Amino acid sequence: MIANPGRRKTMLEITKAIRVPMRELRFSYARSQGPGGQNVNKVNTKATLRWDVAKNESLPPAVRYRFVAKYGNRITKEGELVLTSQRYRDQGRNHQDCLDKLRDLIFKVSKPPTPRKKSKPTKGSKVRRRKAKEANSQKKSMRKPPRMD
Repeated sequence: MIANPGRRKTMLEITKAIRVPMRELRFSYARSQGPGGQNVNKVNTKATLRWDVAKNESLPPAVRYRFVAKYGNRITKEGELVLTSQRYRDQGRNHQDCLDKLRDLIFKVSKPPTPRKKSKPTKGSKVRRRKAKEANSQKKSMRKPPRMD
């Protein structure tokens, strides 16, 4: 059941703190490939979302930096992210699929990575490593011909 059937969303909510205004997103529609019979030749069901990552004001700078670092290969030279969806046979579901894809991409970079904690090898792992090296050395020394001195 839809809460507000006649009302369009104005914000795409990623987290409680991060929201992308729908005015920053541009959609275009084209004819889709795949199943659909004659319907494919008549109806524009493929949805293409364009979002100007470089000029958006909605993402915090740290999140935008991580987004560009992780998904830079998906961003055009003009600084736009282009997402397409032709998974479904109707335009509305493909439109929503593009929004879901964008939400997932932003959510993945919304949390800063945890810094790596330096650790030392345990005493047991040092002993096991040393024994393995000695065993390997013994095995290789047994392959040599005996010395005659």
